[in-house]
Amino acid sequence: MIRIVIENIFLFMLPTVLYLAWVAFTENEWAGLPTVVREAPLVRLFVAGAALMLGTLVMFSSRSHNSPQDVYVPPSVEDGRIAPGHTLPPPQPEPAKP
Repeated sequence: MIRIVIENIFLFMLPTVLYLAWVAFTENEWAGLPTVVREAPLVRLFVAGAALMLGTLVMFSSRSHNSPQDVYVPPSVEDGRIAPGHTLPPPQPEPAKP
């Protein structure tokens, strides 16, 4: 879980880090980090980071459309080949016979 949080924080901060690197390598005289951060377009960097983070979350979201009641069948070896894991619909109860 911590890996997911760290990845999202990294994606959120990536535009700001790239901006600071760009300013550091393009200006002849480095004014110092506090000065550069004070003059940075922080709102635009915030919006760009949020868009990058949300876009990544949407892009890699699960789209399997499985029901929470589905039964997971883990990968197994069948006839010498590995059968991938999959889900099956839940077993339906048989109707009572009169």
